[in-house]
Amino acid sequence: MAGARPVRLLAAACMAFFLFLMVRIMRNPADIPPKHADVKGFDRDPNLDPTHEPPEPLHRVSGNNYDADNPNSDRISATLLSLVRNKELQELVQSMQDLEKTWNHKFNYPWTFINDEPFTEEFKKTTQAQTKAKCNYHQIPKEHWQIPSWINRDLMRESNALLKDQNVQFAEMDSYHQMCRWNSGFFYRHPALKDYKYYWRVEPNVHFFCDVDYDVFRYMQDHNKTYGFTITLYDSPNSIATLWPETLKFITSNNQYLADNNAMGFLQDKEHRPEWNYKANGYSTCHFWSNFEIGDMDFWRSEAYEAYFEHLDRAGGFFYERWGDAPVHTIALGLFEEASKIHWFKDIGYNHIPFYNCPNSQKCHGCTTGKHYDGEPFLLKEDCRPVWFKHVGNEWPTGGK
Repeated sequence: MAGARPVRLLAAACMAFFLFLMVRIMRNPADIPPKHADVKGFDRDPNLDPTHEPPEPLHRVSGNNYDADNPNSDRISATLLSLVRNKELQELVQSMQDLEKTWNHKFNYPWTFINDEPFTEEFKKTTQAQTKAKCNYHQIPKEHWQIPSWINRDLMRESNALLKDQNVQFAEMDSYHQMCRWNSGFFYRHPALKDYKYYWRVEPNVHFFCDVDYDVFRYMQDHNKTYGFTITLYDSPNSIATLWPETLKFITSNNQYLADNNAMGFLQDKEHRPEWNYKANGYSTCHFWSNFEIGDMDFWRSEAYEAYFEHLDRAGGFFYERWGDAPVHTIALGLFEEASKIHWFKDIGYNHIPFYNCPNSQKCHGCTTGKHYDGEPFLLKEDCRPVWFKHVGNEWPTGGK
């Protein structure tokens, strides 16, 4: 047809222009970069201070009140949640054994395993053998996992190739983009989770080091907490170059969702690592490392978060860039929730390679007190706790009392 060639040329020109803008944003977000500054950290890591339990009320095991087969137990509407594949079985068993040993053998909260493919009988049999609690196995609905129709696949390939050239990890792995989008906007919509309020996200090949003798879900409920983390880090700014600009577009038209006492300062900090803020177009890139999170799914189901996610989803950055669920969750919490409702689970010893949360407590075994990373010294600068404490504060008093 006579009009086909001009249409194709126009489409190619549009794609070329978009890629040009992407390169400009990801490589040159401003005309003059900020002067480099040393990353500011702690004079003393707070994990070196003695760490006790958080304040009462705390719910504990008493008699059979948390027995696995007790239909009237003190458990609330909560589950341990893992997005996992069959091939990750042994790594998941490692995580389950640690968490069962340190916490869940006392409280027997159910496990929920979700996969984009059916679970094998071996997976089901082996995981159920690790716990007295009930295990549930579910598959992700295809419409929640597949790349959406509005994503231009050619543009996605070209954009991801640019990211790969900038050493952005997993940039060309479709399943990683799909996972980040699902964890951002779909996990809490899964039909299997509709009757649950709280979740504890558990990934394969993580470690838990400290005995926890109280019901963490009841702690969240009783103390009006929305989200709990153990580790907060800087993200790769090249992977999220347009995330903050898109966020600003959203809040310009939806500022009614902003919490009164939010954590905007944490999100916009440029003192501790100004070059990261510059590359990410105004975002510090600090995020709660979401391979560990204990949260209230009612926040993700809220009008504010659903509207925010839909805005981001239509912008396409989960696929044209590599927006992760960790910065998306963190930005939403930092804007739409009271900062006081976000809790550092300092007393839960945790490791996901290469970072640690290792408190000073007699209840912890197998990790070095105050150790934050395992590897080269440059990893020290990835710690965002100093930024969180500067802008929000440390709810754990010095000495842990």
